[in-house]
Amino acid sequence: MGGDPMFTGIVQSVGEITSVDPMDQGVRLKISAPGMDFGDVVLGDSICVSGACLTVVYLAAPAFWVDVSAETLRCTSGIEAPGPVNLEKAMRLSDRLGGHLVSGHVDGVGTVTRFEAAGPSYALDIRAPHTLLKYIAPKGSVTVDGVSLTVNRVLKDEFSINLIPHTLAHTTLNRLCAGATVNLEADMIARYVERLTSAAEQPYQD
Repeated sequence: MGGDPMFTGIVQSVGEITSVDPMDQGVRLKISAPGMDFGDVVLGDSICVSGACLTVVYLAAPAFWVDVSAETLRCTSGIEAPGPVNLEKAMRLSDRLGGHLVSGHVDGVGTVTRFEAAGPSYALDIRAPHTLLKYIAPKGSVTVDGVSLTVNRVLKDEFSINLIPHTLAHTTLNRLCAGATVNLEADMIARYVERLTSAAEQPYQD
């Protein structure tokens, strides 16, 4: 499949990793997703699994199988064992962008430091790797376990998010607790801005 698939961070279904089979260079996952529409899914398609872009290698709806490399396992959390996962099929050019542009390439693993009720919503604080914090800004976007979210505030080594009831009801984020780990992807636009800024500061060399 040519090109790089893109996602929106709007979870379409919560699936369940039901088996993890070791392979030479990683594992093969079986994911059951009764709530997902498989009408347009074929072998080789990309599906974002809790923030990680993975390729469908076998399909028997309502389940599909994906291979996960050892490197992906090293850089992610929550897809190495049976359990619930957020799922999103790759977007089409005609789709509405309800979240933000998401590549499905996990930039780092964060740690939940607070997850507690705040009125009808929940307050979520995440400690992020230092290398990612420069891309996270108040009112900016960040992807947490494949979910597009808006940042409320940024502290020294963590950021805060307000989770509304709809998000809690339709994703795996309602299962979080202090100490849990989550997959993080920084805003793509922030990365390009940083690249352009750093390039402008460097003298041109032929």
